[in-house]
Amino acid sequence: MKTYSPEKAGMSSARLARIPAVMEQFVQDNQLPGILTLVQRKGRVVHYGAYGLMDIEAGKPMQEDALFRIYSMTKPIVSVALMMLYEEGRFSLNDPVAKFIPAFTKTKVYAGLAPLGLTLVDQNPAMTLHHLLTHTAGLSYGSFFDSPVEALYRESVPNLFLRDQPLEEVISQIAELPLLFQPGTQWRYSCATDVLGFAVQVIADMPLADFLQERIYKPLGMTDTAFSMPPEKRDRLAQIYGSERLYDPVALRPEEVGLIRDVTTPTQCPSGGGGLISTLGDYLAFCTCLINGGSYPGGQLIGRKTLAWMTADHIPASLKPMNMGINQMDFGFGLGFRVVTSLGEARSLTSVGAYGWSGAANTDFWIDPAEEMIGIMMTQHMPLEPYPVQERFRILAYQAIVE
Repeated sequence: MKTYSPEKAGMSSARLARIPAVMEQFVQDNQLPGILTLVQRKGRVVHYGAYGLMDIEAGKPMQEDALFRIYSMTKPIVSVALMMLYEEGRFSLNDPVAKFIPAFTKTKVYAGLAPLGLTLVDQNPAMTLHHLLTHTAGLSYGSFFDSPVEALYRESVPNLFLRDQPLEEVISQIAELPLLFQPGTQWRYSCATDVLGFAVQVIADMPLADFLQERIYKPLGMTDTAFSMPPEKRDRLAQIYGSERLYDPVALRPEEVGLIRDVTTPTQCPSGGGGLISTLGDYLAFCTCLINGGSYPGGQLIGRKTLAWMTADHIPASLKPMNMGINQMDFGFGLGFRVVTSLGEARSLTSVGAYGWSGAANTDFWIDPAEEMIGIMMTQHMPLEPYPVQERFRILAYQAIVE
């Protein structure tokens, strides 16, 4: 990875040098297997670091072109894809989801418990594409324990997104589950972007994977991003690890890899919410396009005004603070991205208007238009939440800004 003098981008070389020591400590403490970190400011990569191993058992050092399961960092890409179609006048965000996916016409809403089971009522209002983009649709992942509908999700999710299942079949199974609440009345992180991925497929009248390839990857030169990996790239796939004690990573077998399982196998049900594999360089190309107002050399992927709307906070104050698991969120949410709304409420260094998202295997990115800054971190370790590595990396990047 070619890097430039940090000083020419208003950053300190000496202060950026703090990043490797902290990242190496996560590896040496046997918490994470291997990590890649990158900071770009004012269009120049001012920091790149590779630490630890991409395969502990094989003793294989982490490498720049390593392939990572980026999980929910898939969501911003799919959200941009939908909004590209929006710019073509194909639909309104206030259109009911059932207009494009009829299975949701019959989806009911949980309204309490009755002696014979769940009380279910009609959607009011109807679930819209805007609800899906903002995670206010009433869908879930089954990760909460505050509703019997969550238990239904926990029963269903392990059998969803099997790689030989057609995507339409998977989305139809989701539509059979009741909504946890009336659309627009709560925020809950969910499989909404998986439903959006199928909506892209329906509206574009072409497979989701093909649309992303032709309309996003190809223009941006993202040659390694896909829902599955060809045999010739298998030696570049970083091994994914798990841990129950927050140290001593244990390699996961393909069948143990949540949601996406064996990415070396072609899939019929691409997960728009978490199914992509990608590289540091590919995701940098996507982020660079966004920080440049949706433009790339030779074209415009998405309009500047559309992107500004996507990265504004769309969650009303009445739905805050938002929760993900046991944690209260310190940000708002736009159309596919977390959005920083207040420096005082943020729990680490950032800027108002910065946006991004993370993946379940501890990948993370942010884009800060005010500072003309991009940060990307890649690793392969689950679970996500107990590890402070993302916050540490962000702090170390921001503290290096000197002008």
